[in-house]
Amino acid sequence: MKFENIKGSAIATLPRIGTVASLFMPSVGLVDPAIAEKFGHSKTKISLTELQSKIDGWIEWGYFLQAIATDILSDVPFVNQLNSDINHLSIRTKFQIIAENLKNNLFFEDFNIVERQIQKISNYQNELLELQQKLNYVFDTIKNSRSLLNILLGVSAFCGKSGFALEWLDDDHELIISSDGKFQELTDILNDCDYFQEQIATLIIQGDTLREQAEQAIKKIEQESTKEPIISQHAEIVPFSTQKIVRSALLIASSLLILGFGGWKIKEQSLQLQQMSLSLTQEESAITKFKSAQKLGMEAASLVQKPPHPLQVWQQAETKWHQAIILLGSIPNETSVSERAKKKLAYYRINYKSISQRVLIEKKALANLESAQKLAIEANLFVQNSPHSLLVR
Repeated sequence: MKFENIKGSAIATLPRIGTVASLFMPSVGLVDPAIAEKFGHSKTKISLTELQSKIDGWIEWGYFLQAIATDILSDVPFVNQLNSDINHLSIRTKFQIIAENLKNNLFFEDFNIVERQIQKISNYQNELLELQQKLNYVFDTIKNSRSLLNILLGVSAFCGKSGFALEWLDDDHELIISSDGKFQELTDILNDCDYFQEQIATLIIQGDTLREQAEQAIKKIEQESTKEPIISQHAEIVPFSTQKIVRSALLIASSLLILGFGGWKIKEQSLQLQQMSLSLTQEESAITKFKSAQKLGMEAASLVQKPPHPLQVWQQAETKWHQAIILLGSIPNETSVSERAKKKLAYYRINYKSISQRVLIEKKALANLESAQKLAIEANLFVQNSPHSLLVR
C-alpha cells in the first residue's frame, strides 16, 4: 500500500485540546488528486477516531485486494493473458513509434529505394490496423464488461509492458489504476482509445496518399524508359551509339522531372503530417493541462476543509484555484477535453470567487485585530503613570 514514505518515522502527538488527542500525519504516499478526499491532506490534524476509521477502510481494501488476487491466481487463462500482454508495448508507445517511423519515411533521398520505402509504409499501415483492432477490443471490454477481471484484461492490453497497479475502486471514482506514474480512471482510458482511433485513421489515409504518389512516380519512369526516339524521314540516320546516349539523356531528364514533382508532393504531405504531429502534441498538452488543473482544484478544495483556517491557508487555496483556471483557459477548443475544460472552468471560477471573498474577509479581520491590539497598547501607555487627569482617563 505504498507506506515507504513513513518507514522508520514516528507519528508525533500534538498538544491536546480538551480531552481529545490530535495527531499530525506525515505524508504516506497515498494522496493522489483523484483520491485525495479518501485519505485527506498529507498534513492535517485528525482525531484518533478518524484515524481508526481510515485504518478500518484500508483493512477492508486489503481484504478486497486479497479476494481479487485469489480470483486471478485461480484463473489460468487470465494469468496467461496477463503474461502475454506484458511482452507487448503499450498502445500509446506503439502508436508514437509508428507515427515517428512513418514521418521519417517521407523523404526519398535515393529514388532507387522508393519501392522498399513503399513496402515499409504498407507494413506500418498494417501495424496501425492491428493497433486499431486492439483499441476496439480494449474499448469494448472496458465499456461493456460487468466482470472486474474482464475489465482488468482490457486495461492490461492497453498498458502492455508498462504494467498497471490497482489503486482504488468505489462508486464515486469507478476503478482507478496507475501506469507509468500516472493515475487514470476507466473513463480516461476510454477517452484515450477514442483519441488514438482518430489519429490512426488519419495516419492510414496519409500513408495511402504517399504510397499512391510514389507508385505513380515509378510508373511514369517506367513509361519514359520504354519510349523510342522519333526520327524524321528527312533527318540523318543517327548512329546506334548516339541513339543510346539520347535515350539515356531523355530517361535521366524525365526521371529528374518526375522526381522533382514527386518530391514537391511528398514535401506537401510531409507538411500535413507535421501539422498532424503538432495536433497530437497539442492534444497531449491539453490533456496534461486538464489533469493538472484537476489536481490543483482538488488540492485547493482539500486545503480549506474543516475551517476555520489562518489567512495563509486561504491564500494558498486561492492561488491553486487561480492556477487551475489559467490552465483550463489555455486549453484549445479543437482538443478532446475542451468541453470538459469549459465546464470545469465555470465551476472553478465560482470557487475562486468564493475563496477570494473569504481571503478579503480574513485580511480585514486580521487588520481589525492588529488595530485593536495597537489601541490596547496605546491605552495601556496612557495610564501607566499616576495620577491621571480626567482627560487622560
